Amino acid sequence: MSSLNPLLKTLPASVAPRLDQGLSQLGIAVDEHQREQLLGLLALLHKWNRAYNLTAVRDVNDMVSRHVLDSAVVLPYVQGPRLLDVGAGPGLPGIVLAILAPELDVTLLDSNGKKVRFQRQAVMELGLKNVSPVQARVEEFENDAFDQVISRAFASLVDFVTLTRQLPGAEGQWLAMKGPGADEELRDLPPGIRLHQRHLLEVPFEAAQRQLLILTPGRS
Repeated sequence: MSSLNPLLKTLPASVAPRLDQGLSQLGIAVDEHQREQLLGLLALLHKWNRAYNLTAVRDVNDMVSRHVLDSAVVLPYVQGPRLLDVGAGPGLPGIVLAILAPELDVTLLDSNGKKVRFQRQAVMELGLKNVSPVQARVEEFENDAFDQVISRAFASLVDFVTLTRQLPGAEGQWLAMKGPGADEELRDLPPGIRLHQRHLLEVPFEAAQRQLLILTPGRS
């Protein structure tokens, strides 16, 4: 019996089929252990959110699409192996990506103590050996040579690349998960940063437009 079973029993019966359908629409195959870890993450988010207000999303069925599937949709563009999730909040997208791609070495960075405490609890309960939560302000974080630095809801594009300028390696990339209105932010990119790729994203059960901007060092 899985050690996550008691946790999974707290979820409404509708959650697992919704997760399965969403992953299928994204073309992402998971084994039973990964599926249990994703469901366990949802159960923990729902449980902690009642006391600690980790996310504005209250309904656990909405958490499937707005948190787990919204994180999973960028999986085809994540190469790693060293991935830094900046402003990770409760560990999104980093924990989801670490579950789906166990070969990744994921660092979660956030300055909010209660959110980092949740990250640490989730890492422990889900048995994730490839995730390292760190509580620090990004401008004070001393590490470098990440292959990719990702942000889901951290800051404007300019602030994202400016505050993390020293963190990607020489061939590194920034992955910025954005809504539809990023063109003005792209025009304000600092010198030496260029748009490498833009990918429109379709998140199952969500109508809002999402996109992934991949930025690299180089002449704009």
